[in-house]
Amino acid sequence: MATLTKKEARHRRHRRLRAKISGTAEVPRMSVCRSANHMYVQFIDDVRQATLVSASTLTAAFKGTGKKVNLEGASVLGQMAAERAQAASIKRVVFDRGGFKYQGCVKALAEAARKAGLEF
Repeated sequence: MATLTKKEARHRRHRRLRAKISGTAEVPRMSVCRSANHMYVQFIDDVRQATLVSASTLTAAFKGTGKKVNLEGASVLGQMAAERAQAASIKRVVFDRGGFKYQGCVKALAEAARKAGLEF
C-alpha cells in the first residue's frame, strides 16, 4: 500500500470525522479550515446544507485588529466567530476540526470560542 501525503491523510481523517458528526439548525457544525496563510470558520446546518454564519481572517473585521494568523490571531478569530454565532442565536455547536490535529491554531480558536460563550 502506498504511503499517504499529508493532504490525503487529512482528507481521510476528515471523512472519518464527518461520518460521525452532523449539524442541525439548533446545533450547527462549527467547521474549521486552515490554509498556509488563512483560517476560516463556518457554522453549518447539514440538514439544509446551508452556512448560517461564517468568519475568516480575510474579513475586514479581522484585518482591522492588526493580528497575524498565529495563535493570537486564531484566538481573536475564535472570539469573533463566537460573537457572530451568538448574534445569530447559536449557543451550542458540534466542533469539526476538519481533519486537522487539535493543537496550535485549531486548539486556540476552539478555546477562544468556548471562552466567548459557545458550548461544545
